[in-house]
Amino acid sequence: MDLLKQIRERAKANPRRIVLPEGTEIRTLTAANQILKEKIAQLILIGDEKKIAEIAHEHKLNHIGKAVIVNPETSLKMSFYAGLLYEIRKNKGLTKEDAENLAKDPLYLACLMIKSGDADGELAGALNTTGNVLRPAFQLIKTVPGIRVVSGALFLFTPKKEYGENGLLVFSDCAVNPNPTAEELAQIAVCTGNTTRTIGGFEPKIAMLSFSTKGSAKHELVDKVIEATRIARLMAPDMQIDGELQADAAIVPKVGASKAPGSPIAGNANVLIFPDLQAGNIGYKMVERFSGAKAIGPVMQGIAAPINDLSRGCSVEDIYHMIAITANQAI
Repeated sequence: MDLLKQIRERAKANPRRIVLPEGTEIRTLTAANQILKEKIAQLILIGDEKKIAEIAHEHKLNHIGKAVIVNPETSLKMSFYAGLLYEIRKNKGLTKEDAENLAKDPLYLACLMIKSGDADGELAGALNTTGNVLRPAFQLIKTVPGIRVVSGALFLFTPKKEYGENGLLVFSDCAVNPNPTAEELAQIAVCTGNTTRTIGGFEPKIAMLSFSTKGSAKHELVDKVIEATRIARLMAPDMQIDGELQADAAIVPKVGASKAPGSPIAGNANVLIFPDLQAGNIGYKMVERFSGAKAIGPVMQGIAAPINDLSRGCSVEDIYHMIAITANQAI
């Protein structure tokens, strides 16, 4: 059974309520229709029920009727959600009138539903930027205790079965932090290890990547990775973490044995932590294009509830997989 099938089966066995703020977006509705047909998750669509019904009818999305639809203009719970938003943000200067208006924003409403226990997770981004998706999450849901940074992990299914976990590698951070500090990089590593366990179902072997392996180069950028490795090990003594390692030393056994003899990770890594967003984003896109790898994600981590962000160029298949992954995070 491949990983994506395992993810779907776990979601089916543990139904979770996933809210989709972009409830009238056609790719989102098409993916939602398939999710509902397969009973992978219980879905909440935010939007005008008439418009959703029209789109569903036009495109023969016959299972959309199984979703719960919340219209911000007519929902009887809007005063409750506005009150909750006001209580959370009044010390930041938010007025009751502002709260009533802002609560109708689907991205804020989705987070308010999660905060109040009416939903278990959220997926958005087909129409909205990452900043717009994450801003309400930062303000209302906050981060996991002990974690101050949100990051995005990608699962890359490569045809190279000799690397990672039978060809599967987890890359992070590829989505959020342009230039993390050593402490933030350590938090990203630990969060990615937890994501690997939760979603991947296998034990992470985490390589902290650099252009240096075990002191082969001296530079402040290398020092950051060395310090991040030290902090990450203290944060998660139960995880296998090593660095600093060059990419080939991390995943190629022969190179790892030569450059980092005695390392428990070198040559065997299945999780790669990039030193900054430029390296991570460039790296995963090159692997995806040059090797024909399939990238799933980014899976957002560090937020105190499952809230995931899509690329605005996402496909129906991307949304389908990410709903199932969000449901897994919520289990």
